[in-house]
Amino acid sequence: MITFERLQKQEVENVRLKRNRLRVAYIMSRFPKLTETFVLNEMLAMKQKVGAVEIYPLMKENAAVVHTDAAMLVEEAHYTPFVSAPILRANLEALRQQPVIYRQTFQTLIRETQGNRHFLMASLALFPKAVYLAKLFKARRIDHIHAHFATHPAAAAFIIHRLADIPFSFTAHGSDLHRHQEMLCAKVEEAAFVTTISEYNRRFILDHCGEAVAPRLHVIHCGVDVDRFQAKSPLETLHAAQANGHGTFQILAIGTLHEVKGQRYLIDAIAVLRDQGIYVACELVGDGPDRDALERQVRQRGVADRVTFFGHRSRDQVIEHLKHADLLVAPSVPSSDGRREGIPVVLIEAMASGVPVVASRLSGIPELVQHEKTGLLAEPADVDGLAAAIRRLFTDRSLAQQLSCEARRYIEAEFNLHKNTNALAQLFAEVRQ
Repeated sequence: MITFERLQKQEVENVRLKRNRLRVAYIMSRFPKLTETFVLNEMLAMKQKVGAVEIYPLMKENAAVVHTDAAMLVEEAHYTPFVSAPILRANLEALRQQPVIYRQTFQTLIRETQGNRHFLMASLALFPKAVYLAKLFKARRIDHIHAHFATHPAAAAFIIHRLADIPFSFTAHGSDLHRHQEMLCAKVEEAAFVTTISEYNRRFILDHCGEAVAPRLHVIHCGVDVDRFQAKSPLETLHAAQANGHGTFQILAIGTLHEVKGQRYLIDAIAVLRDQGIYVACELVGDGPDRDALERQVRQRGVADRVTFFGHRSRDQVIEHLKHADLLVAPSVPSSDGRREGIPVVLIEAMASGVPVVASRLSGIPELVQHEKTGLLAEPADVDGLAAAIRRLFTDRSLAQQLSCEARRYIEAEFNLHKNTNALAQLFAEVRQ
């Protein structure tokens, strides 16, 4: 029997839920970007936890391969030019109605970025668009702005916050934090909160901006859908020589073909293993500016029969690659221009899939790949160390299975997409209260 008290209680709960339904605007540099599945995954999960998620990319990515889920969100995304009549009108209106805030924000942008000419010019180009978005966000009753990356997306959120008085936050990942610190502290100090994908990144911000900002810094790991990435059965984790009779140990490396990903050290390690009489095959999934150089290296090192370039792959295709892999290797290195990985999502996906991993002891990676517990680590750019780690998992199949089982448990506990998105949604709600 439904009592009056029960109806009253349900009405109170409905009011609470309605009050907590937020309209969150996401800002990122480009969308849809094939390599940024972590942004896509978070937005998809967040759509189930807040009232509305609106997407405002600073630029549109024209990609030949797009994840199926991203293709659906492209239809919902709000793309705006950098210059247009509405943008000009919005700036004239803001200058007339909020002259002090408009000028102060513009001056802050110049002062904080003038040490880097490229960053300064990009920020000046971004400013008029951000002013227009401030007007648009107010009209659309946006409750909170969340930017992915500490560089231009966070700068846009900073400008919109100043002009529209809408709280903002941002997530700091890897190269966006370590390569450019222009305006970083100003953004951190005005943000409602900042999330980092690792304790390493949190410590980096504290070292750069001071301990006073500690209360607004939160570590929320990137996560994966643990239901979508299913762990292999014990039989599937055995060496391919037992599983399929071919005697091939299948290595997988996924990522943009760029210096920071360290593929050239993996190629050298495969040549070292060949010289030691160990046959491994490697699939390089991804594309990028270093492809021609890497293909030349493969030929010069005499391992063309062991390394295959697959180019871009959708998420479903990546899952298929993981199903047939004996090992995933992420040989990340700091690049010559200061780039540095955060925690590569491919490592999380592999570990969730029950694939053993070898990675570099770099940035926040050891927080995920705990040496000899959830995977093996090698020093960045250490070819012999990388080859030794691969050889160890090639020869010790029980260790490979032990690591992969522990890694799966760790992903479920600490890198679970829905659990971690809940934590972020809770921060959004707390800002509103």
